[in-house]
Amino acid sequence: MIWNDTFLELFDRCVADYRGGNRNFTSYYKPEDLDFLAQIGCQPREFFDFVEDFCEDGTPSLSTALLIAAVRRDYWLTVQKGTKSTNLLTRDNVPGFGETLENIPYLPRILAKARAKLRGELDPDLMFCCGGDRNFLRKNGNIHPADFLRHVWASGENDGKLASWVAKQAV
Repeated sequence: MIWNDTFLELFDRCVADYRGGNRNFTSYYKPEDLDFLAQIGCQPREFFDFVEDFCEDGTPSLSTALLIAAVRRDYWLTVQKGTKSTNLLTRDNVPGFGETLENIPYLPRILAKARAKLRGELDPDLMFCCGGDRNFLRKNGNIHPADFLRHVWASGENDGKLASWVAKQAV
């Protein structure tokens, strides 16, 4: 089976568990599910975050969750060569909500979270594509979260390049 089909089946099963009243995401996964998530560079909690938000308000959509996972998987396999990072972005070291970059509010926060998402460095208490991120992307040209991740990847550590791209999307 191709990885995306496994992702979709797992997502559907987890949605059914959630809608059935089970909020203990650790009980959602069989050993082979955990192996699959590890193979695509996805943490069990971040997968659950997409399931939970989807069940609560329909966003991000299943297709968006899959596209985000595809970017992370590509980065995991091509850049990280399947090697986990030992770094972690936590609530204590993520930029604040009011910080700006090139006069764009919230950009430092979503940029840090996007880089951590690409590298598999998000603390379980943080989520890339949370409501605040989705609001930022919508207000800045309706940028798709997976496209944002790809531009973060392409920009490397060049914050100005990414800020310029975001500014162009907003017009």
